[in-house]
Amino acid sequence: MILVGPSGSGKSTALRMLAGLEDITEGVIRIGDDIVNDLAPRDRDIAMVFQNYALYPHLTVRQNMGFALELAGAPGKEIARKVEGAARVLDIECHLDRKPANLSGGQRQRVAMGRAIVRDPKAFLMDEPLSNLDAKLRVQTRTALSRLHDRLGTTTIYVTHDQVEALTLGDRIAVMQAGRIQQVGTPTDLYEHPVNLFVAGFIGSPAMNFLPGQLDGDQLRTPIGDLRLAGEMRRRLWAGDGGGRRGVIVGIRPEHFEDASLVTLPAPGHVFKTKIEVLEALGSDSYAYFTVDSPRISSSELEELADETNIASSAEGTLVVARLAAASGIKQGQEAQLWVDTSQLHLFDHETGRSLLTRENSRLEVPESSTASRPRLIA
Repeated sequence: MILVGPSGSGKSTALRMLAGLEDITEGVIRIGDDIVNDLAPRDRDIAMVFQNYALYPHLTVRQNMGFALELAGAPGKEIARKVEGAARVLDIECHLDRKPANLSGGQRQRVAMGRAIVRDPKAFLMDEPLSNLDAKLRVQTRTALSRLHDRLGTTTIYVTHDQVEALTLGDRIAVMQAGRIQQVGTPTDLYEHPVNLFVAGFIGSPAMNFLPGQLDGDQLRTPIGDLRLAGEMRRRLWAGDGGGRRGVIVGIRPEHFEDASLVTLPAPGHVFKTKIEVLEALGSDSYAYFTVDSPRISSSELEELADETNIASSAEGTLVVARLAAASGIKQGQEAQLWVDTSQLHLFDHETGRSLLTRENSRLEVPESSTASRPRLIA
Protein backbone atom coordinates (compact mmCIF):
# COMPACT_ATOMS: atom_id res chain seq x y z
CA MET A 1 0.00 0.00 0.00
CA ILE A 2 1.48 3.33 -1.12
CA LEU A 3 0.63 6.61 0.63
CA VAL A 4 1.36 9.35 -1.92
CA GLY A 5 0.78 13.08 -1.96
CA PRO A 6 2.54 16.44 -1.90
CA SER A 7 4.62 17.68 1.03
CA GLY A 8 2.45 18.34 4.08
CA SER A 9 -0.37 16.02 3.01
CA GLY A 10 -0.01 13.81 6.11
CA LYS A 11 1.72 10.75 4.65
CA SER A 12 4.56 10.47 7.17
CA THR A 13 2.25 11.41 10.04
CA ALA A 14 -0.08 8.55 9.10
CA LEU A 15 2.88 6.16 8.94
CA ARG A 16 4.16 7.33 12.33
CA MET A 17 0.70 6.75 13.83
CA LEU A 18 0.75 3.17 12.54
CA ALA A 19 4.20 2.74 14.09
CA GLY A 20 3.04 4.20 17.42
CA LEU A 21 5.37 7.20 17.20
CA GLU A 22 2.41 9.61 17.05
CA ASP A 23 -0.79 9.49 19.13
CA ILE A 24 -4.14 9.18 17.37
CA THR A 25 -7.16 11.23 18.50
CA GLU A 26 -9.78 8.60 17.67
CA GLY A 27 -10.37 5.51 15.56
CA VAL A 28 -8.77 2.08 15.46
CA ILE A 29 -5.44 0.81 14.15
CA ARG A 30 -5.32 -2.91 13.44
CA ILE A 31 -2.22 -4.87 12.48
CA GLY A 32 -3.38 -8.30 11.42
CA ASP A 33 -6.26 -9.17 13.75
CA ASP A 34 -4.88 -7.16 16.69
CA ILE A 35 -5.96 -3.67 17.77
CA VAL A 36 -2.69 -1.90 18.61
CA ASN A 37 -3.90 1.56 19.70
CA ASP A 38 -2.44 1.22 23.20
CA LEU A 39 0.68 -0.80 22.34
CA ALA A 40 4.15 0.76 22.44
CA PRO A 41 6.06 0.88 19.11
CA ARG A 42 8.32 -2.02 20.13
CA ASP A 43 5.29 -4.23 20.86
CA ARG A 44 3.54 -3.72 17.50
CA ASP A 45 5.74 -6.19 15.60
CA ILE A 46 6.50 -3.78 12.77
CA ALA A 47 9.80 -2.79 11.18
CA MET A 48 10.44 0.74 9.89
CA VAL A 49 12.82 1.87 7.16
CA PHE A 50 13.68 5.57 7.36
CA GLN A 51 14.66 8.11 4.72
CA ASN A 52 18.06 8.78 6.30
CA TYR A 53 19.11 5.10 6.76
CA ALA A 54 19.62 5.55 10.56
CA LEU A 55 22.63 3.21 10.71
CA TYR A 56 25.12 3.10 13.60
CA PRO A 57 28.39 4.40 12.06
CA HIS A 58 30.67 2.53 14.50
CA LEU A 59 29.08 -0.88 13.80
CA THR A 60 29.66 -3.11 10.78
CA VAL A 61 26.89 -4.03 8.36
CA ARG A 62 26.56 -7.40 10.11
CA GLN A 63 26.24 -5.73 13.52
CA ASN A 64 23.78 -3.10 12.27
CA MET A 65 21.51 -5.74 10.73
CA GLY A 66 21.56 -7.98 13.79
CA PHE A 67 21.32 -5.24 16.42
CA ALA A 68 17.54 -5.51 17.01
CA LEU A 69 17.76 -9.31 17.32
CA GLU A 70 20.63 -8.96 19.78
CA LEU A 71 18.58 -6.58 21.90
CA ALA A 72 15.73 -9.08 21.87
CA GLY A 73 18.07 -11.75 23.23
CA ALA A 74 18.10 -14.00 20.16
CA PRO A 75 20.80 -16.70 20.11
CA GLY A 76 23.99 -15.86 18.20
CA LYS A 77 23.53 -18.67 15.67
CA GLU A 78 20.00 -17.51 14.85
CA ILE A 79 21.20 -13.92 14.43
CA ALA A 80 23.99 -15.02 12.07
CA ARG A 81 21.60 -17.17 10.03
CA LYS A 82 19.01 -14.42 9.62
CA VAL A 83 21.59 -11.70 8.84
CA GLU A 84 23.30 -13.83 6.21
CA GLY A 85 19.96 -14.81 4.69
CA ALA A 86 18.82 -11.18 4.46
CA ALA A 87 22.21 -10.13 3.03
CA ARG A 88 21.87 -12.82 0.37
CA VAL A 89 18.41 -11.56 -0.62
CA LEU A 90 19.69 -7.97 -0.83
CA ASP A 91 22.97 -8.85 -2.56
CA ILE A 92 25.19 -7.32 0.14
CA GLU A 93 26.90 -10.49 1.40
CA CYS A 94 30.35 -9.17 0.46
CA HIS A 95 29.79 -6.00 2.52
CA LEU A 96 28.88 -7.60 5.87
CA ASP A 97 32.17 -6.66 7.53
CA ARG A 98 32.28 -3.08 6.24
CA LYS A 99 31.11 -0.01 8.10
CA PRO A 100 28.45 2.38 6.69
CA ALA A 101 31.05 5.03 5.79
CA ASN A 102 32.54 2.61 3.24
CA LEU A 103 29.23 1.98 1.45
CA SER A 104 27.38 3.83 -1.31
CA GLY A 105 23.96 5.37 -0.69
CA GLY A 106 22.18 2.46 -2.35
CA GLN A 107 24.13 -0.07 -0.28
CA ARG A 108 23.36 1.79 2.96
CA GLN A 109 19.66 1.76 2.09
CA ARG A 110 19.81 -1.99 1.49
CA VAL A 111 21.47 -2.44 4.88
CA ALA A 112 18.61 -0.46 6.45
CA MET A 113 16.13 -2.76 4.67
CA GLY A 114 18.11 -5.80 5.79
CA ARG A 115 17.87 -4.68 9.39
CA ALA A 116 14.07 -4.64 8.96
CA ILE A 117 13.92 -7.98 7.12
CA VAL A 118 15.78 -10.00 9.78
CA ARG A 119 13.04 -9.25 12.28
CA ASP A 120 10.38 -11.00 10.12
CA PRO A 121 7.71 -8.47 11.22
CA LYS A 122 3.98 -8.43 10.51
CA ALA A 123 4.42 -5.27 8.44
CA PHE A 124 7.12 -3.08 6.95
CA LEU A 125 6.69 0.70 7.18
CA MET A 126 8.87 2.63 4.71
CA ASP A 127 9.18 6.42 4.93
CA GLU A 128 10.51 7.71 1.57
CA PRO A 129 13.46 5.28 1.63
CA LEU A 130 14.71 6.20 -1.85
CA SER A 131 14.59 9.99 -1.72
CA ASN A 132 18.29 10.36 -0.84
CA LEU A 133 19.44 8.32 -3.85
CA ASP A 134 20.33 9.62 -7.30
CA ALA A 135 18.05 8.86 -10.26
CA LYS A 136 19.83 5.71 -11.46
CA LEU A 137 20.11 4.23 -7.96
CA ARG A 138 16.44 5.00 -7.30
CA VAL A 139 15.42 2.92 -10.31
CA GLN A 140 17.72 0.05 -9.33
CA THR A 141 16.62 0.04 -5.69
CA ARG A 142 12.96 0.37 -6.68
CA THR A 143 13.28 -2.79 -8.77
CA ALA A 144 15.03 -4.57 -5.89
CA LEU A 145 12.23 -3.49 -3.51
CA SER A 146 9.56 -4.84 -5.83
CA ARG A 147 11.33 -8.22 -6.12
CA LEU A 148 11.88 -8.29 -2.36
CA HIS A 149 8.19 -7.72 -1.65
CA ASP A 150 7.18 -10.51 -4.05
CA ARG A 151 9.65 -12.85 -2.34
CA LEU A 152 8.75 -12.05 1.27
CA GLY A 153 5.02 -11.47 0.86
CA THR A 154 4.94 -9.18 3.93
CA THR A 155 2.46 -6.30 4.09
CA THR A 156 4.35 -3.10 3.26
CA ILE A 157 3.12 0.47 3.70
CA TYR A 158 5.29 2.82 1.71
CA VAL A 159 5.28 6.63 1.86
CA THR A 160 6.47 8.71 -1.08
CA HIS A 161 5.84 12.06 -2.76
CA ASP A 162 6.99 10.60 -6.10
CA GLN A 163 3.96 9.40 -8.06
CA VAL A 164 6.17 7.41 -10.48
CA GLU A 165 7.40 5.37 -7.48
CA ALA A 166 3.81 4.97 -6.35
CA LEU A 167 2.59 3.71 -9.74
CA THR A 168 5.47 1.28 -10.27
CA LEU A 169 5.60 -0.18 -6.75
CA GLY A 170 2.04 -0.13 -5.48
CA ASP A 171 -0.57 -2.87 -5.50
CA ARG A 172 -2.89 -0.20 -4.12
CA ILE A 173 -2.35 3.54 -3.75
CA ALA A 174 -3.92 6.04 -1.36
CA VAL A 175 -3.66 9.62 -2.68
CA MET A 176 -3.55 12.11 0.20
CA GLN A 177 -4.16 15.85 0.32
CA ALA A 178 -4.19 18.06 3.43
CA GLY A 179 -4.53 15.10 5.81
CA ARG A 180 -7.37 13.42 3.91
CA ILE A 181 -7.41 10.41 1.62
CA GLN A 182 -8.79 11.50 -1.76
CA GLN A 183 -8.93 8.10 -3.46
CA VAL A 184 -7.77 4.52 -2.90
CA GLY A 185 -7.29 2.10 -5.78
CA THR A 186 -4.94 0.23 -8.05
CA PRO A 187 -2.49 2.27 -10.15
CA THR A 188 -4.69 1.62 -13.22
CA ASP A 189 -7.84 2.80 -11.40
CA LEU A 190 -6.22 6.05 -10.32
CA TYR A 191 -4.78 6.74 -13.76
CA GLU A 192 -7.91 5.91 -15.77
CA HIS A 193 -10.67 6.87 -13.31
CA PRO A 194 -9.53 9.74 -11.02
CA VAL A 195 -12.36 10.86 -8.74
CA ASN A 196 -11.42 14.55 -8.66
CA LEU A 197 -9.12 17.25 -10.05
CA PHE A 198 -6.43 16.67 -7.45
CA VAL A 199 -6.01 12.95 -8.15
CA ALA A 200 -6.20 13.54 -11.90
CA GLY A 201 -3.48 16.19 -11.82
CA PHE A 202 -1.23 14.39 -9.35
CA ILE A 203 -1.21 10.96 -11.01
CA GLY A 204 0.53 10.84 -14.37
CA SER A 205 3.77 12.24 -15.79
CA PRO A 206 3.72 14.73 -17.44
CA ALA A 207 0.69 15.97 -15.56
CA MET A 208 -2.81 16.10 -17.04
CA ASN A 209 -3.74 19.28 -18.95
CA PHE A 210 -6.83 21.18 -17.78
CA LEU A 211 -8.94 23.46 -19.98
CA PRO A 212 -12.32 25.17 -19.50
CA GLY A 213 -15.19 23.60 -21.42
CA GLN A 214 -18.90 23.97 -22.07
CA LEU A 215 -21.14 20.93 -22.39
CA ASP A 216 -23.92 21.31 -24.95
CA GLY A 217 -25.68 18.01 -25.60
CA ASP A 218 -23.15 15.65 -27.18
CA GLN A 219 -20.81 18.55 -28.00
CA LEU A 220 -18.03 19.83 -25.77
CA ARG A 221 -16.85 23.35 -26.59
CA THR A 222 -13.18 23.87 -25.68
CA PRO A 223 -10.32 26.27 -26.56
CA ILE A 224 -8.95 23.66 -29.02
CA GLY A 225 -12.30 23.31 -30.82
CA ASP A 226 -15.69 21.66 -30.49
CA LEU A 227 -15.26 18.02 -29.49
CA ARG A 228 -17.90 15.34 -30.08
CA LEU A 229 -18.31 13.09 -27.05
CA ALA A 230 -18.10 9.33 -27.57
CA GLY A 231 -21.26 7.32 -26.94
CA GLU A 232 -19.91 5.61 -23.80
CA MET A 233 -18.88 8.98 -22.37
CA ARG A 234 -22.34 10.44 -23.01
CA ARG A 235 -23.97 7.47 -21.27
CA ARG A 236 -21.71 7.84 -18.23
CA LEU A 237 -22.39 11.58 -18.10
CA TRP A 238 -26.17 11.17 -18.14
CA ALA A 239 -26.04 8.24 -15.71
CA GLY A 240 -24.21 10.47 -13.22
CA ASP A 241 -26.58 13.42 -13.81
CA GLY A 242 -23.72 15.29 -15.45
CA GLY A 243 -25.44 15.94 -18.78
CA GLY A 244 -27.19 19.04 -20.10
CA ARG A 245 -25.74 22.45 -20.82
CA ARG A 246 -23.14 23.38 -18.22
CA GLY A 247 -19.59 24.58 -17.68
CA VAL A 248 -16.98 21.90 -16.93
CA ILE A 249 -13.23 21.46 -16.57
CA VAL A 250 -11.76 19.25 -19.31
CA GLY A 251 -8.78 17.03 -18.52
CA ILE A 252 -6.55 15.69 -21.33
CA ARG A 253 -3.45 13.61 -20.66
CA PRO A 254 -0.36 14.50 -22.76
CA GLU A 255 -0.17 10.95 -24.15
CA HIS A 256 -3.65 11.29 -25.68
CA PHE A 257 -2.39 13.87 -28.18
CA GLU A 258 -0.54 12.86 -31.37
CA ASP A 259 0.90 14.34 -34.53
CA ALA A 260 -2.12 14.23 -36.88
CA SER A 261 0.10 13.07 -39.76
CA LEU A 262 0.79 9.82 -37.86
CA VAL A 263 -2.90 9.06 -37.24
CA THR A 264 -4.91 7.07 -39.76
CA LEU A 265 -7.89 9.32 -40.44
CA PRO A 266 -10.77 9.30 -40.04
CA ALA A 267 -10.14 8.23 -36.46
CA PRO A 268 -12.35 8.92 -33.43
CA GLY A 269 -10.90 12.20 -32.27
CA HIS A 270 -10.36 15.85 -33.15
CA VAL A 271 -7.70 17.58 -35.26
CA PHE A 272 -6.64 21.18 -34.55
CA LYS A 273 -3.85 23.57 -35.45
CA THR A 274 -1.48 25.22 -33.00
CA LYS A 275 2.00 26.74 -32.86
CA ILE A 276 4.59 24.61 -31.05
CA GLU A 277 6.52 26.89 -28.69
CA VAL A 278 8.92 24.33 -27.15
CA LEU A 279 9.79 20.82 -28.32
CA GLU A 280 11.71 18.45 -26.02
CA ALA A 281 13.04 15.42 -27.89
CA LEU A 282 13.61 12.50 -25.51
CA GLY A 283 14.50 9.86 -28.08
CA SER A 284 11.61 7.48 -27.49
CA ASP A 285 9.10 10.34 -27.77
CA SER A 286 8.84 14.15 -27.65
CA TYR A 287 7.07 16.68 -25.44
CA ALA A 288 5.48 19.51 -27.42
CA TYR A 289 4.39 22.63 -25.51
CA PHE A 290 1.84 25.10 -26.88
CA THR A 291 -0.45 27.79 -25.47
CA VAL A 292 -4.20 27.90 -25.96
CA ASP A 293 -6.24 31.06 -25.64
CA SER A 294 -8.35 30.39 -22.58
CA PRO A 295 -9.11 32.05 -19.24
CA ARG A 296 -7.38 30.77 -16.13
CA ILE A 297 -9.33 28.07 -14.28
CA SER A 298 -9.97 29.14 -10.69
CA SER A 299 -9.51 26.09 -8.44
CA SER A 300 -7.74 25.65 -5.11
CA GLU A 301 -6.88 22.07 -6.09
CA LEU A 302 -5.16 23.19 -9.30
CA GLU A 303 -3.28 25.94 -7.44
CA GLU A 304 -1.91 23.34 -5.02
CA LEU A 305 -1.02 21.04 -7.90
CA ALA A 306 0.85 23.84 -9.68
CA ASP A 307 3.57 23.62 -7.01
CA GLU A 308 4.01 19.87 -7.61
CA THR A 309 3.56 19.56 -11.39
CA ASN A 310 4.03 21.51 -14.59
CA ILE A 311 0.43 22.74 -14.69
CA ALA A 312 0.81 26.36 -15.74
CA SER A 313 -1.19 29.38 -16.89
CA SER A 314 -0.20 32.86 -17.91
CA ALA A 315 -1.75 36.10 -19.09
CA GLU A 316 -1.53 34.78 -22.66
CA GLY A 317 -3.47 31.61 -21.94
CA THR A 318 -2.96 28.06 -20.67
CA LEU A 319 0.19 26.05 -21.37
CA VAL A 320 -0.55 22.56 -22.72
CA VAL A 321 1.90 19.67 -23.17
CA ALA A 322 1.46 16.91 -25.74
CA ARG A 323 3.45 13.68 -25.77
CA LEU A 324 4.22 12.78 -29.38
CA ALA A 325 5.75 9.71 -31.04
CA ALA A 326 9.43 9.88 -31.96
CA ALA A 327 8.47 9.57 -35.64
CA SER A 328 6.73 12.96 -35.56
CA GLY A 329 8.19 15.57 -37.90
CA ILE A 330 6.79 18.52 -35.94
CA LYS A 331 9.29 21.37 -35.46
CA GLN A 332 9.69 23.92 -32.67
CA GLY A 333 8.44 27.39 -33.56
CA GLN A 334 6.23 26.14 -36.40
CA GLU A 335 2.51 25.58 -36.74
CA ALA A 336 1.46 21.94 -36.46
CA GLN A 337 -1.64 19.81 -36.75
CA LEU A 338 -2.32 17.77 -33.62
CA TRP A 339 -4.91 15.06 -33.00
CA VAL A 340 -6.55 14.42 -29.64
CA ASP A 341 -8.28 11.17 -28.69
CA THR A 342 -11.72 12.35 -27.55
CA SER A 343 -12.58 8.91 -26.11
CA GLN A 344 -9.97 9.53 -23.38
CA LEU A 345 -11.25 12.89 -22.09
CA HIS A 346 -11.88 13.53 -18.39
CA LEU A 347 -14.62 15.92 -17.27
CA PHE A 348 -14.86 17.56 -13.85
CA ASP A 349 -17.48 19.65 -12.10
CA HIS A 350 -16.52 23.33 -12.07
CA GLU A 351 -17.71 23.89 -8.49
CA THR A 352 -16.71 20.73 -6.62
CA GLY A 353 -13.86 19.40 -8.76
CA ARG A 354 -15.47 15.93 -8.73
CA SER A 355 -15.24 13.74 -11.82
CA LEU A 356 -18.41 13.56 -13.91
CA LEU A 357 -17.34 10.26 -15.50
CA THR A 358 -15.81 8.13 -12.75
CA ARG A 359 -17.47 4.79 -12.17
CA GLU A 360 -18.91 4.21 -8.72
CA ASN A 361 -16.59 1.29 -7.94
CA SER A 362 -13.58 3.57 -8.42
CA ARG A 363 -14.73 6.20 -5.98
CA LEU A 364 -13.24 6.92 -2.59
CA GLU A 365 -13.92 4.05 -0.24
CA VAL A 366 -15.00 6.31 2.66
CA PRO A 367 -18.65 7.45 2.17
CA GLU A 368 -19.38 11.17 2.04
CA SER A 369 -21.26 11.53 5.31
CA SER A 370 -20.77 13.09 8.72
CA THR A 371 -18.60 10.13 9.73
CA ALA A 372 -16.31 10.49 6.70
CA SER A 373 -14.34 13.27 8.40
CA ARG A 374 -13.27 11.00 11.25
CA PRO A 375 -9.66 9.91 10.78
CA ARG A 376 -9.49 6.13 10.42
CA LEU A 377 -6.25 4.29 9.81
CA ILE A 378 -6.45 0.58 9.17
CA ALA A 379 -3.34 -1.43 8.22
